[in-house]
Amino acid sequence: MTDLRYKKLAKLLVNYSTQIKKGDRVLLDMIDVPDEFSIELMRAVRAAGGTPLVEVHHTRISREMVRETNEKHAALLRDIELFRMKKVQAYIAIRGSLNASENADVPSGRMSLYSRITRPVLDYRVNRTRWCVLRWPTPSMAQAAGMSTETFENLYFDVCTMNYAKMARAMVPLERRMKRADHVHLKSPGTDLTFSLKGIGAKMCKGDRNIPDGEVFSCPVKNSVNGAIQFNTPTLYAGTKFENVRLEFKDGKVINATANNTKRLNEILDTDAGARYVGEFSLGFNPYILSPMCDILFDEKIAGSLHFTPGQAYEECDNGNRSAVHWDMVLIQRPDWGGGEVWFDGELIRKNGLFVPKDLKPLNPASLK
Repeated sequence: MTDLRYKKLAKLLVNYSTQIKKGDRVLLDMIDVPDEFSIELMRAVRAAGGTPLVEVHHTRISREMVRETNEKHAALLRDIELFRMKKVQAYIAIRGSLNASENADVPSGRMSLYSRITRPVLDYRVNRTRWCVLRWPTPSMAQAAGMSTETFENLYFDVCTMNYAKMARAMVPLERRMKRADHVHLKSPGTDLTFSLKGIGAKMCKGDRNIPDGEVFSCPVKNSVNGAIQFNTPTLYAGTKFENVRLEFKDGKVINATANNTKRLNEILDTDAGARYVGEFSLGFNPYILSPMCDILFDEKIAGSLHFTPGQAYEECDNGNRSAVHWDMVLIQRPDWGGGEVWFDGELIRKNGLFVPKDLKPLNPASLK
């Protein structure tokens, strides 16, 4: 990877994604990231007139922190990190991981306790700062994607520095349609699910919160979800990989959940009362991301996909659900993945991964590339 690519990505994050301006204090949260990129990001913040505050983490150290945590320890970390978060206007997190399964052996009770107690830090960051979160390409990620390290790095920088302004313009009609939608019907193999979006709103994600980006999200009315959804991509949560996740809903609540690891799946869904209700529904359409790689910041943007999310709702599209969990699960509806349909109020919006209405066709891959 060249310095030129580092500079281009750093400038995109600072000038476009978080729009750093003179006087801003910016927390840079760097996890298993090369020092060279951390330095480029600091320089880009300073060039924009901001003040960088840098925190360097390593996933093996973080694992040990959580592995033996308790209420007193987690509360201390929460108070310190929340104090610091309240001192900044913007937050940029670069999350590398030499081993995506680093937390696989952390006891589920400890992980749930830590997530629950430190949740106020995440809530403040999401709702009160300008933020952007992205992964850093590692051999671990390349392996999960079934690619060589070099090929994956090339894909990463193509995806992360694409023309997000063009994508943003194409998103506007979908956001408008989602805001006024009431009844939603999802159909695909093993999936027949209905819910309401009435009064919830919608938000387009155009490279200003996550990189890579390419989704418009809303949230079901809390008690409106009924039916079943069969996810066809693997999902990684708290260091554990899940496949063939199937959720059955009645009046908004997950009443039956199965997967390759059904026991662990239900442990996570029992974290708190809100974990069995849904906090997000989103349509993904990044033209460069076609296959899952067990990394949600990529997988939730897969062209022709949707994701449905047990747990916490965002304040921007809020159904009132609160949880320490926010677990994006992805269903790809392109023909090579079994196909599927998305309906809004009786109108076919997307079929087999391609948008059907004329005003939405600019979001199809051929138009965005």
